[in-house]
Amino acid sequence: MSRERFEELVAEALDEIPRELARAMDNVVVLVEDRDPGDPTLLGLYHGVALTERTSQYGGELPDRIFIYRSAILDICQTDEDVVEEVAITVVHEIAHHFGIDDARLHDLGWG
Repeated sequence: MSRERFEELVAEALDEIPRELARAMDNVVVLVEDRDPGDPTLLGLYHGVALTERTSQYGGELPDRIFIYRSAILDICQTDEDVVEEVAITVVHEIAHHFGIDDARLHDLGWG
């Protein structure tokens, strides 16, 4: 799958986020990279300060970053439909971290 098509899938997954949640997202950017340098099998990564952790001292910070790792996702998918599903799951998973939801809770909710 081309990088352009993959980025379209990420954009489509972001468009599926309920408006109330999308409006609540603050100071965060979503980026597509090929792989995480420290863990090439990682599908996505949230790097920042979750909304639930921000205090009145939070301000003037660079945006939090959500990375979606294209090559790692393509490695585990057999079909284009698998890629669409995994991108959606990964985007939701990382956005949940922005809202302060940890991996254990995401697994309980079926988004692990």
